[in-house]
Amino acid sequence: MKPALCFIGFGEAGQAIAAGLRQASGVERIAAWDILFPHAAGERLLRAGAAIGVRCAPSAAAAVAEADIVISAVTAAASVDAAQSVRAHLAGQPFVLDINSVSPGRKQETARLLGETARYVDVAVLAPIYPARHQTPLLLAGPHADAVAPILAALGMHATVAGANVGAAAAIKMVRSVMIKGIEALTLECFLAAARIGVVEQVAASLKNNYPGLDWSRMIAYNLERMANHGERRAAEMEEVAATLRELGVEPLMSAATVKRQREMGQIGTQQTVRGALGKKDGGAILNAISTAARDRN
Repeated sequence: MKPALCFIGFGEAGQAIAAGLRQASGVERIAAWDILFPHAAGERLLRAGAAIGVRCAPSAAAAVAEADIVISAVTAAASVDAAQSVRAHLAGQPFVLDINSVSPGRKQETARLLGETARYVDVAVLAPIYPARHQTPLLLAGPHADAVAPILAALGMHATVAGANVGAAAAIKMVRSVMIKGIEALTLECFLAAARIGVVEQVAASLKNNYPGLDWSRMIAYNLERMANHGERRAAEMEEVAATLRELGVEPLMSAATVKRQREMGQIGTQQTVRGALGKKDGGAILNAISTAARDRN
């Protein structure tokens, strides 16, 4: 019998993984709880759950009842609170997969909070959740990582064990994000300036000399689209990256600046003119819309 799963947090990641597990792996027992469920903003999440075939519970306690695996997929700031909300209601030491993008220290804090009530696993998601959904590459860490890995593999998930210490997977994710999300922020800053002076093609061509393996015309559209759609969430993750660097004794000068660019872009990305340009998948159109929106903000 396939395990019973529960999602705490039912946003994009939770929905994508749940849909993949239902449709491709045949998992029938999936429950979810999101703090938005009782509010108007939660109606969209409830509809998504019904469409996927997920039982949307009336509380965190009801969601985790009888769960074999609990997947925590909330915002970075809410990761510890999410664990606290279910701690008293866990039975039978279920696996708790913490896929939240937070620092190693935050993962360790959550593991201590849950203690013996659960088999806690530090999980890092290493790629965009779409289109692979439940098959998106994962890193697992902690004393229970080896035990849960074959269970996930049987569900069609792609997980690799990074180590036996909680925080090992998070460390890789956080340090990696310095580069990934930093490049996104630099792409915005570089090509926004290039667009305003009319040298986008020339700058892209000159970068090709230094990085011949990169298609900058594609990267401009892709990176700006990621920031516009997920900038607020990516800013929160970069705050965790900065916390990670401080834990390691590294001053997060670049990461702190990336927080600002990601958050700014997330706000600009809500504007209708920018939303329309994103749908065209055209780097030039996206840049022009962002440039105008940024000027209007100032």
